[in-house]
Amino acid sequence: MEKKITDFSGKWTMKSSENFEDLLKELGVNLFLRKIAAAAASSPAVEITQQGESLSIKTSTSVRTTHVSFTVGQSFNEATVDGRPCTSFPKWETDTKISCEQTLQKGDGPKTSWTRELTNDGELILTMTAGDVVCTRVYERE
Repeated sequence: MEKKITDFSGKWTMKSSENFEDLLKELGVNLFLRKIAAAAASSPAVEITQQGESLSIKTSTSVRTTHVSFTVGQSFNEATVDGRPCTSFPKWETDTKISCEQTLQKGDGPKTSWTRELTNDGELILTMTAGDVVCTRVYERE
């Protein structure tokens, strides 16, 4: 029997965010840039397209747009939330949750990772971790 793959596709609006500025602080982002990033990222537009286990995620803010494409179970190159190049390995943690460990390609810094989970209520929960700091962002479909 084939496993049903959770469908993350759609346009998503953020409804809450906790610890984003603390996450940036843990990553060593200076106060001035943290304030700009926190303001810009206060209402990101997220669009996810998905075919099977391949996802493409576009996140747009007033300052920048990021785009990442990956297939669950295959490593890929992306950047940490503060822009450092890393290699990421996404995997299914549960039937509805993808977890991703990030490894810096050079230099030192806190261990970083992210998860994306679809709840029974249809919300998308993004967690971003740097060291011991966890940022949680909750999105709803438009």
